[in-house]
Amino acid sequence: MTMTTSSTSTPAGKFGIRFGYRFNVVGMIGLAIILFWALVAIFAPLVIPYSVGEIIDVDYFGPMSRDLWFGSDYLGRDMLSRILMGARYTVGISLAAVTIACFSGVVLGMIAAVTGGWIDTILSRFLDALNSIPSKLFGLVVVAAVGSSIPVLILTLSVIYIPGSYRFARALAVNINAMDFITVARIRGESTLYLIRSEILPNIVGPVLADLGLRFVFIVLLLSGLSFLGLGVQPPYADWGALVRENIGGLPFGAPAVMFPSIAIASLTISVNLLIDNLPQKIRDRSE
Repeated sequence: MTMTTSSTSTPAGKFGIRFGYRFNVVGMIGLAIILFWALVAIFAPLVIPYSVGEIIDVDYFGPMSRDLWFGSDYLGRDMLSRILMGARYTVGISLAAVTIACFSGVVLGMIAAVTGGWIDTILSRFLDALNSIPSKLFGLVVVAAVGSSIPVLILTLSVIYIPGSYRFARALAVNINAMDFITVARIRGESTLYLIRSEILPNIVGPVLADLGLRFVFIVLLLSGLSFLGLGVQPPYADWGALVRENIGGLPFGAPAVMFPSIAIASLTISVNLLIDNLPQKIRDRSE
């Protein structure tokens, strides 16, 4: 007498379905660099080898050495310590500004798409007018008029990028709002808040997150540009753009004090772009 045992394996001739995510190596490298700078921004005071204001080199624009890995700046201060601390301002200000900009733009965009009518018209025309002002010119005027401080920089950068986030979110929400399941929800008597929270937002969150990453890059570059012009983070604090500006005199000498802040800006912005271009993709594999 033979006994048969049930097996959990897929029967012969049938296909099993496996769900998962495909991770791109380039995207993972970009993510690793982003996480590195995020950790540096959080723990910078604990890892810097010297105080950012301490003059430790008798020579200015000193070369790289065992004690000064990134050389010294125009006053003889350690550039490694200043770059690590500068990450707190570059990453922190940019992250705060992009969060405010994208949250405000996405919320306003979904409200305009769902409600339509005069609300949509007023929001769209006002933000289109704001978007027509060149971003750098707007930033220069506001910071020069009000003064440069971290709250002013965050609010200015946020206002500059709200219109773009609004237009992007509204375009996505308008397409979703025209679909049948939204019509059914309206017939059921669902509120506008329900439509936004439960029907539209889950369907646009992926593109919105990708847009957030791109706007983060734009804000980092704009903040660095303002700091390079002397209207960004003010001394004794310094972000990466300010570090480039204050050490620009070492450019003819090929001083590390000029190159490494620029490399830091490039590494962060390029890594964000690499991550966005190589986000993990959901796959549906069939295997015997």
